[in-house]
Amino acid sequence: MKVLSDQSGSIEVLGCFGDDLTVVNAARVSFSKESNSLTEGDKKLITYLAKHNHVSPFFHPQIRLRIKMPIFVAREWYRHNVGFARNEVSRRYVDSEPECYVPELDSIRERDANLKQGSKSTAVDNAEYAKECIFELTQSSIDTYNALLKAKVAPEVARMILPQSMHTEFIETASLYAYARLCKLRLSLDAQHEIRLYAEALSNLLEKEFPVSWSALNEA
Repeated sequence: MKVLSDQSGSIEVLGCFGDDLTVVNAARVSFSKESNSLTEGDKKLITYLAKHNHVSPFFHPQIRLRIKMPIFVAREWYRHNVGFARNEVSRRYVDSEPECYVPELDSIRERDANLKQGSKSTAVDNAEYAKECIFELTQSSIDTYNALLKAKVAPEVARMILPQSMHTEFIETASLYAYARLCKLRLSLDAQHEIRLYAEALSNLLEKEFPVSWSALNEA
């Protein structure tokens, strides 16, 4: 299953270890008990665990993803590092045509003078000019990169001129709880709009895989 954002990136679930029942049985082992199917009592237990911050059972389910996003978004995503394992594509070894994100007009937001970081929800008045600047500089960077490769410059050297808007791709594995914490922070209204799109996509995917646990963790 793949969810595309308006940045032409993607989040794909490669595999899941466990389900809602995994959470239940991790908790019930304290009493040397085990459930074979998810009951209403089990659902109430999951809700109780999340509400009262008994989070260790939510570490047992693991999710493996393939994620494609612009570098400037990925560097924010990577700030979540406890319990995460990642392997990223390297342009030391790859010299395929770079893909870059150029925002739509309504995503070229106005600076908010009242915030140390962040932006207003409205686009700048000269968004068309700004987009043209972004596009031209991005295209120039890619053209220069390709020219350097043609001149037999090593990819590990040529890559230095590529912009932060270039897409990167990585495999990532983390626990259900780690992703719940990531989404709670990155779905906040003070999170950057672009990363919220990916957090929303991830939340929608994990809600399908862990309907009871995901709801409980988000409501806690």
